[in-house]
Amino acid sequence: MQNVLNALRTLEEIADRQPIGVAELARVLGLPKSSVQRTLVTLCAAGWIRPTGEAVTRWAVTTKALRVGRRATGELGLRDVAMPVLEELRRRTDETVHLTVPEGGRVVLVERLETSQPVRIVLPLGQHLPLHASSNGKAVLAASPPEAVERFLAESLPRYTDTTITDPERLRAELAVIRARGWAANGGEWRSDVSAVAAAVVGRGGLPVAGISVNVPTSRMTSAARETYGALAAEAAKTLGSVLADR
Repeated sequence: MQNVLNALRTLEEIADRQPIGVAELARVLGLPKSSVQRTLVTLCAAGWIRPTGEAVTRWAVTTKALRVGRRATGELGLRDVAMPVLEELRRRTDETVHLTVPEGGRVVLVERLETSQPVRIVLPLGQHLPLHASSNGKAVLAASPPEAVERFLAESLPRYTDTTITDPERLRAELAVIRARGWAANGGEWRSDVSAVAAAVVGRGGLPVAGISVNVPTSRMTSAARETYGALAAEAAKTLGSVLADR
């Protein structure tokens, strides 16, 4: 049993820190290098990870992990339906567009379409984002039932940057603004160099099933751009919600 748990922990750490070598993995996991090396060989043979081909061997997850994750959340069908909407949003903004799904008190990045501009925001698929410090997270939280919001606010709100909202009353007030306006904004609250706007995709039951965001380097996110991209993200989320309702 412990070997299985160690293998799962190893896979999770690789996903979070990829590419990563055996020495760093052993340090992070607090395990002997020999044990970690055996686990890496097993995970590679099973198709979960691959060497990156560098002079010093480092490891990254394969698409097998992403496929399993998509099936677990039902995201694979969501992604197929969302792609035309995401493509149109990218065309209209020429900025990076993200699709996220709520999972375990966070949102998870499941699709990314990148801007053609040389300075861009690049996050790995599978990246977890906090509800209170990301535009997708705040959009999903604002669309959630009041009892779910209050459960979340009863927990601590970690600070990531100087602009992260950690006060529950301030976050309640911002969620009210998001509901009235139709989209959420993140001004460097998770990473100071990342700004974004997002809107929640609401499913048939009235619950948020996804978030769509436009992601821009903070240096390029003007007030005018924020308003324009916010409205476009809200339009895209409404379109995707309507498509899902018709399926």
